[in-house]
Amino acid sequence: MNKKDQMRAPIYEALETFQKKRVVPFDVPGHKRGRGNPELARLLGERCVGLDVNSMKPLDNLCHPVSVIRDAERLAAEAFGAADAFLMVGGTTSAVQSMILSVCKAGDKIILPRNVHRSALNALVLCGAIPIYVNPEVNSMLGISLGMEIGQVEKAIQENPDAAAVFVNNPTYYGICSDIRSIVRLAHAHGMKVLADEAHGTHLYFGKGLPVSGMEAGADMAAVSMHKSGGSLTQSSLLLLNEGVNGDYVRQIINLTQTTSASYLLLSSLDISRRNLALRGEESFAKVVEMAEYARGEINSIGGYYAYGRDLINGTSIFDYDVTKLSVYTLGNGLAGIEVYDLLRDEYDIQIEFGDICNLLAYISIGDRIQDIERLVGALADIERLYKKDRTGMLSGEYIAPKVVVSPQKAFYSQKVSVSVGESAGRISGEFVMCYPPGIPILAPGEMITEEIVEYIIYAREMGCSMQGTEDPAVERLMVLKEQIQEGER
Repeated sequence: MNKKDQMRAPIYEALETFQKKRVVPFDVPGHKRGRGNPELARLLGERCVGLDVNSMKPLDNLCHPVSVIRDAERLAAEAFGAADAFLMVGGTTSAVQSMILSVCKAGDKIILPRNVHRSALNALVLCGAIPIYVNPEVNSMLGISLGMEIGQVEKAIQENPDAAAVFVNNPTYYGICSDIRSIVRLAHAHGMKVLADEAHGTHLYFGKGLPVSGMEAGADMAAVSMHKSGGSLTQSSLLLLNEGVNGDYVRQIINLTQTTSASYLLLSSLDISRRNLALRGEESFAKVVEMAEYARGEINSIGGYYAYGRDLINGTSIFDYDVTKLSVYTLGNGLAGIEVYDLLRDEYDIQIEFGDICNLLAYISIGDRIQDIERLVGALADIERLYKKDRTGMLSGEYIAPKVVVSPQKAFYSQKVSVSVGESAGRISGEFVMCYPPGIPILAPGEMITEEIVEYIIYAREMGCSMQGTEDPAVERLMVLKEQIQEGER
């Protein structure tokens, strides 16, 4: 990586030049640099709304970049060690879906863990690909699904030699990493592409002593959420390509769903954040690791909590661990993760990333300070002292292996009827059900609803988890297939 080149920020520089020209706008957006919406200008600042402009020759066009945006993409590719890079303004959801749509068509198989983000399964609905799930091992105490074991991947490949691709979380929301290097070697030996969901892995490209990144491991494509740990604005992301992937074709796939009115606020934030990481990323993430490890030690000294880390590594289902993730098991205090999540926000004015049935995740990144870490640790100590209770009757599971009866696309577009959650066991789901975050579906279209799943949905709802994916906003009813379909009819 050429540090001198990485000092450039082509989109940002073009916006600065454009703003100095004081161009009179007779194009969109209609707020005309904020003059038409003074309340918005006051909220965001005149400079911000003044840079909310439309595509034009001096600023290039994201759908077909030939100048400053293309220059920014080339710099991003160099910084991340990729052959090509695409700036994404539809979030990593858009990047994940573009990866899958680039390699899969209707009827194609894709090997993937079931604990994927909803965006991956949404892509299967869109393209009609068939999921071949590698059901991960579950840590029974923590209630979380782990990584893809290489033996499981090999078995799936042997049983499905016609699969188009293997999809890997690198890392999971909780920091768990699979042996992605070995998965890449195995998949490539059988002519399959490897797609890496690195929504939570931007820092892997710049930090030292962290798990291997998708590009370094040889993955064909990687979706990287710059706004999570990279410092860009929410909804901005990157899609990275390795050698041997047709970038021109991928661009066409991206343009099927991505907006034709890309936000220059998002684009410039990607440009500036890439520059920041290229120049200062190693130093910045070294501090992140230091803060996370300090927090982990302090939380474990409180009692009742378990802030887990590299001690989980077993070389198989947990091949490596991302130590920047501050994942904390809370059931030792008789409190669900979502209960601690709510207490931190409501009683201590601390907003963490999410809480589930057993755990919470505090996201630590380049903008955090040690005094904020101390405040979090102190609040958790208070909660342990004031709210600790008997855990009798509490569930301790986050992953239930699914039984896929029909393809997600066929189920999604089938005729459906509405039934109560309590009466849905034995039916085939026609929609998604998930807690968000983390956005890993409890149910996906085409999967059999079991009594265990029903129990989990009701329990998660009662505990206060944010339930999404259903037509019914209250998640009291589910859309199920009108006609039962026998396994094998998919």
